[in-house]
Order: sequence, then structure tokens, then C-alpha cells
Amino acid sequence: MVLTYYLIDMKNILLVLFLIASNYVAFGQEKEINNYEFIIVPERFVFLKQNDQYQTSSLTKFLLEKNGFTIFLDSEEYPRALKDNPCNGLTAFVVDKSSMFKTKVSIELKDCFNKVVFTSEEGGSKLKDYRKGFQEAIRNAHASMSDVTYKALSITPKAEAKKEIAVEAPVIQQTVKTIEVVAEKAVATILVKTEKRALNKKKGSVNILYAQPKENGFQLINSKPTVVFVILQTNVKDVFILKGKNGILYKKERVWVAEFYENGAFIEEKYQVKF
Repeated sequence: MVLTYYLIDMKNILLVLFLIASNYVAFGQEKEINNYEFIIVPERFVFLKQNDQYQTSSLTKFLLEKNGFTIFLDSEEYPRALKDNPCNGLTAFVVDKSSMFKTKVSIELKDCFNKVVFTSEEGGSKLKDYRKGFQEAIRNAHASMSDVTYKALSITPKAEAKKEIAVEAPVIQQTVKTIEVVAEKAVATILVKTEKRALNKKKGSVNILYAQPKENGFQLINSKPTVVFVILQTNVKDVFILKGKNGILYKKERVWVAEFYENGAFIEEKYQVKF
């Protein structure tokens, strides 16, 4: 069992490190905004009290789709390309700059490091109705984004590619050395954690999770706090679907059991859940 966990975790770590190294070599310069395929729109902007109040989120999503991007609300299921690498997408924020007599907003696009990579011109409206005013202001702000469109990354010509490879060879070598060092430390960490996990199972200890209500279910967090699972309600009592995993969570006597598949392996974990 220890060897199985080690092999699975090691495989994932090496894959992540390889992707990091590839991105470092291939994208030495800052990625242009037009090369981002995905944009995430929050279901509720910070200046509002309700999800999609005045249809601000759904309107922003609709308008940005006209620019050729693939848009998701942050409550929706993301595609694998975005799940595996969140830096493939930007997040769109509507920023309220309203005064007493005029509704004013701008649209900001931020990358995965929360860095603003684009800010639209301010869009304004003198309509007194909040719904109509915010919608008109968002439309006017979006009007300044006509040049912001998705364009797939262009392929570097062979001659340029050879030149870049020659120049970046020392960088690649240094990156590989860094990966080797990080991998060794990761392996040591995995072995320690796996041994502790195995020891805890032998002792019969059960981790405690705390349930926080979400739409159609709960998110289960540990004491760090870190979200361990997102569970969705079913019509069966004490049975939940594990969102994003091929499995379920159900109550067995006084313990909650999570059963799911990960990397082709069947996993069963037991928890105490505090609702």
C-alpha cells in the first residue's frame, strides 16, 4: 500500500514539475492576453450582495463570449485543460467606480497570480434604475475591448525555434537540475506522509472534516483549513456525490466513508464529518 501511494504521488509530482519546466522554457516572456483561451467570471462581484445581482455576471459572460473566449462562471465545471493548468485562464472582475449621480464600472482581467493584465475604459450610465444602470455601464466598458480577442498561440518558425533552443540550453539544464532536487525532496516528503497515513490507519484513527453549506450540497474542510471534498446532495439519505471525482460519500454506522477512483486505483477513506 505504501509503495502504491508512493508511485501514484510521485507520478503526479513529476508530471507537475515537467509542466512547470515546459512552461518556463516555452513562455519566457509574459503571455499575451489574446493567447488566453479561458476566462472565469465570478458569480458575485464584491460590490454586490447576491449572486448575479442585476444579471451583472451573466451579462459579463455573454459579452466576453463575443470576443472569442471560452467563458465559465466560477460555479461551473471547468474543462480538463483549465483544471490541470489554472494559468491557462484569466478572471474577469467588474469594478464599481460609481458616484452619487452616475453608475461607473470598468472590467479588469487578472491572471492566475492575481496580476491585472488588462483594464477596460470606464463605462458609465445615468440611469437611476440599478439593474438598467449597471447593465448599460458594463456594456459601455466592454465596448472598449474590441481588440481583446482570443488568438491561438502562433507556431515559432523552425529557424527561430533552433535559435531559441540554442540560447536557452543552459536554462533548460539548470531547470532539470532544479527539478531533480525538488523531486528528491518531494519523494522524501511523500514517504513520510505515507508512513504516517499507514500508521494512523493501523491505529484506527479517523480524520475530522467540517461541512460548510454550498449550493446543492456542502464543502468539507479540514482543520488547516483546506477543502478536501465538495459533496452534492442526492435523493438517498446520508449519500452524497463527490464533485469532480468518480465516487460517493455515505454514512456507515458512525463513520462517513468516501469511495472513489484516482488514477485508476480504488480509494476508500473514512472520516468524521461535523455538519
